[in-house]
Amino acid sequence: MRKSLKQMLGSGDLAAGAFLVEFVTPGIGHILAGAGCDFAFLDMEHSGFSEETVKAGLRFLEAGGIPTLVRIPSREAHDIARIADVGAEGVMLPLVGSVEVARAAIAALKYPPMGRRGVALRIAHDNYRAAPPAEALAAANDRTALVLMIETAEGVENAEAIAALDGVDALWLGHFDLSASLGIPGQFDHPAFRDATRRICEAARRHGKGLGRLVTGEAEARRALADGFRVIAWGGDAWLLQQALAEGVAGLRRMGVG
Repeated sequence: MRKSLKQMLGSGDLAAGAFLVEFVTPGIGHILAGAGCDFAFLDMEHSGFSEETVKAGLRFLEAGGIPTLVRIPSREAHDIARIADVGAEGVMLPLVGSVEVARAAIAALKYPPMGRRGVALRIAHDNYRAAPPAEALAAANDRTALVLMIETAEGVENAEAIAALDGVDALWLGHFDLSASLGIPGQFDHPAFRDATRRICEAARRHGKGLGRLVTGEAEARRALADGFRVIAWGGDAWLLQQALAEGVAGLRRMGVG
């Protein structure tokens, strides 16, 4: 039986996934499963994907047995609840810098008594299944994960307090935004960036929370594993396709010259 996203975040075992920012097709779940992926990271922040696209994409991914984490483009309560309602196992918020924002996210994602999410049952998030209301609300609270992106200097300062909150399942390093916030865009070997990464990782470990990030190559992946990240999304769909095509086309041209 496959692990849920929430189980992956809390297990401490390696979970390898794919970052989807361009292609959400009917076969995507089976494509990822065939590649050995444990989960998908479906991005709304930079993709232009609509809620309707995400709702369909979640079913495509579910067909391949792929649990999915959806990054929304805001920290608004209605966006959090809506993406949970259409069936995301996990909701990720960008640019989380304070305990107050983290608490508001928990309240928006969780049903009473944990939060204030508006009740909607027998819809996509619970597979349209009927259940006693108290049981259905408790089950939804239990299965839905909250992942918060730490990607600003403010977020690093407050990472310890954010990780301590009940209802936060994982911290996710937003490496490019964090480097920009620190005034060193793209300088991932800079001591300030390395120190910030260490603080985020220590905060998550101290409070038993998952640790996630995106990597785009082997060297980056090795460092992420050494830092303690265990929920890792590899590359991005558009970049991987372009890279594979570029290598193949370049090879053809070399063969043609020979």
